[in-house]
Amino acid sequence: MASYADVLHYLSSLDFPAGKDDVLREAEREGAPPDVLRALRALPPVDYANGPEVARSAGIEAAPEVDDAQRAAAGRDKRHQRVSQHLRSI
Repeated sequence: MASYADVLHYLSSLDFPAGKDDVLREAEREGAPPDVLRALRALPPVDYANGPEVARSAGIEAAPEVDDAQRAAAGRDKRHQRVSQHLRSI
């Protein structure tokens, strides 16, 4: 299964905004493995603003080791409301 870091790695030199075809072409050019390419082929055909947006759209979570209860607790954390969820202390 493709990881969040893998997707970002293979798209690191892509200029955004980019469409689905651009994303796929860049990943193939960078030598992405089949699981990453499979995840990217499933993307909706829209323009993406950045790599994390591509990964989220592909259904890849930044922190898959975090369970639902921990996500809920982090969501209730008022100290870090403006911090991306995968950067919150859990």
